Amino acid sequence: MNQKELGEIRRRFRPDHNNIQHIYGCYVNTNKEIIASFDESFGMLSQTEAEKYLTLLKKTLSGALGKNLLDISFATKQVMDGEEYQLLSQLRKTELQDKTLREAFCRCIVDKLDMEDRNYLILMAYDVYDVPHYSKDGQRDEDSGGDLYKYFVCSVCPVKEGKAELGYAPEEKRFHTEAIGQAVSAPELGFLFPAFDDRAANIYNALFYTKDSGKDHQDFVDAVFHTEAPIPAGRQKELFGEILSESLESDCSFDVVQAVHEQLSERMVLHKESKDPEPLTLTEREMGDILENSGVSPEHAEVFCTKCVEQLGDGTPLRPANISSASRMDIQTPEVKISVDPKNSHLIQTRVIDGHKYILISADAGVELNGLAVEIRE
Repeated sequence: MNQKELGEIRRRFRPDHNNIQHIYGCYVNTNKEIIASFDESFGMLSQTEAEKYLTLLKKTLSGALGKNLLDISFATKQVMDGEEYQLLSQLRKTELQDKTLREAFCRCIVDKLDMEDRNYLILMAYDVYDVPHYSKDGQRDEDSGGDLYKYFVCSVCPVKEGKAELGYAPEEKRFHTEAIGQAVSAPELGFLFPAFDDRAANIYNALFYTKDSGKDHQDFVDAVFHTEAPIPAGRQKELFGEILSESLESDCSFDVVQAVHEQLSERMVLHKESKDPEPLTLTEREMGDILENSGVSPEHAEVFCTKCVEQLGDGTPLRPANISSASRMDIQTPEVKISVDPKNSHLIQTRVIDGHKYILISADAGVELNGLAVEIRE
């Protein structure tokens, strides 16, 4: 899915923009017991309740593609006879109305998911989207019938114990300290099935959501999809740094790494300006070219490409947004940390003076210390 398609589905989660008929859920305690299940008619909910449910489900489609939202691809064998995939397909086919299937699905999650001794709610909703067609000039074609995109969303939301608050009791005309009950928090995990690719259902893919992009959540991915979890964004950055350091050896200098991140930043800025809905990705070969353009020897660039294949997998794209920043470059020593916009990184230089290594910052004008303008004297 790309950003434009994601936005199109996110807009479905408004009170007057969806065809959701029911909200389903089960409440799980810390002992992995399902202590309550519910099937709520969406049309019978109050406006406030409906909006709160829609907000939780919509947050399962929030964050950045490639970081919080990750593609899950099913192998052909899974689609043909995979147990987990067949369960997802049946849930979709029955529009989540089959209670036995819902209970079996929730049990799969409960048995494997570790929520770190927290109660949680598994929330699900099914929707049908009549995908509109547009003409070449961008106008909606009212005469052309749209395709139906049938999908469901699942959210896993922690439930927190309410705190005692001081509240006013009108009938007694006094204040009391009362516990507000248990509150449902924003989802930490979830997914959309099937994916919405090329504005149509892609039964070979799902879109997996994680609030914490630093964890792979293999337990949840295995329970629902029975596949390897995608490498989390935080780990991608660590791996990139490790591979770069091991591959470059003596080429891993301040100037080279600075140049690499400048080029990555420039590509991200240009990609954003192009308004391309597809996330920016680079092949290991394109990354190798960036290294050579930054002063790395062809031999070391080739080693980098080889190590990328070994540790990330053949054909796995590198996402610049996960390994660098378009707005900030961080330089750190044990005592000092400096952040600079990559477009101003030319103001940072290194020097060795009397055997000591220094990081120099050009500061000809506009120097402030704790918000106070100061002069640097010769």
